[in-house]
Amino acid sequence: MTADLKARVCDAIDAHADDIIAFAEDVQAEPELGYKEVKTTEKVVSRFEALGLDVETELAVTGARARAGSGDFVAAVLGELDALVNPDHPLADPETGAVHACGHNAQLAHLVGTAVGLVESGVVDDLDGAVEFVAVPAEEYLDLDYRRGLLEAGDIEFFGGKQEIIRRGYVDDWDAAAMMHAGSDTPERTVTSDISTNGFVGKFVTYRGTEAHAGAAPEEGVNALNAAMLGMNAVHAQRERFRDEDHVRVHPIITRGGDGVNVVPAEVTMESYVRAASIEAVSDVNESVNRALAAGAMGVGGDVEIEDYPGYMPLRTDETLVAFYDENARDIVGPDAVTAGTPHLSGSTDMGDITQLVPGIHPWTGGFEGAVHARDFRVVDEEMAYVIPAKLTACTLVDLLTSPEAMAAVRAAKAEKRSREEYLDAVRSLRTTTTESYRD
Repeated sequence: MTADLKARVCDAIDAHADDIIAFAEDVQAEPELGYKEVKTTEKVVSRFEALGLDVETELAVTGARARAGSGDFVAAVLGELDALVNPDHPLADPETGAVHACGHNAQLAHLVGTAVGLVESGVVDDLDGAVEFVAVPAEEYLDLDYRRGLLEAGDIEFFGGKQEIIRRGYVDDWDAAAMMHAGSDTPERTVTSDISTNGFVGKFVTYRGTEAHAGAAPEEGVNALNAAMLGMNAVHAQRERFRDEDHVRVHPIITRGGDGVNVVPAEVTMESYVRAASIEAVSDVNESVNRALAAGAMGVGGDVEIEDYPGYMPLRTDETLVAFYDENARDIVGPDAVTAGTPHLSGSTDMGDITQLVPGIHPWTGGFEGAVHARDFRVVDEEMAYVIPAKLTACTLVDLLTSPEAMAAVRAAKAEKRSREEYLDAVRSLRTTTTESYRD
């Protein structure tokens, strides 16, 4: 029975392959940053409505969802709407620098293609559950001044789109979740599905000193740039204490280093992430980083303010979904399609937040050349990048939603995860402000 259902799904996707590819290219041509994805949302909505689906929009400023099928078991398929900023990429928007150099246009092609496969074929009505198709805003953790404005206006609580849809209750009745991600430097037809990722906290750091003439009277000033340099060096001195198994990454940048070369810098700002493989490790390392940053202010007699914002939670894929996905990858792509890849990735994604509540899968798929986020990132195999992942996810959902045993296993895994309230408590605990003053 499942073989027939899968064949119908794949036939429907193949029949619309050119249209799916054209959709991906259309999204790529008009990249938009997080919580600004108005045109991109409209494009997804148009595709959902063409399938006869009822669509809800403005899930979290932007975003859209549609549900097909019926039953009390709900599997969600996700795609991310936003682009990132890399003005050196040849396809970057000349005004904003936005570009789909992380393959989110491929994710949306996967989302729409999966919907086509399950709905156009009629297979979704033969499954023992419903499928929700969700276009989610704001995965890339950037353009933060804009997002802080949304937060201060009360439009959002969290910088990440999936965090917001969790807060707003959209994930409450999901039992499983699936998406895909472009593989970095992976032109081959391969997939890596059994993975984990780091979580992180985002940091805004402001050092304050006292301005003075840098040539005539530097002794009258308190140099905030020196405080920042001391703080970063103190962070570097912590690195030998980071455990290998925690996969810690701390990577600060200075966003404002002073106002004039002949003025002792009175205010210097920084941003940083503190990443690690578990939320406990993130919290422990972040405490030591904050202590180190404060030491910079102490060293020069300045002030420091450290604002910590929730980043994303660590991701861990679900073994039941991984097993189905890998089997379908071998059947559809080839016997050598599944690779071990890098089992743990030190980067982060807000799909990790989803997997804190719901069993999920987040495979890396091939068809892409160049490193994600880099100027040379591009699609080199349109079928592998845009079409085949939709088949893999649709067939995985056929396996899941025709197997009472598999659905029971996934629900048992969900029972071990956090509730929405527990998740929100954990994420909100990461939002802190630390101030230290050493000026006379």
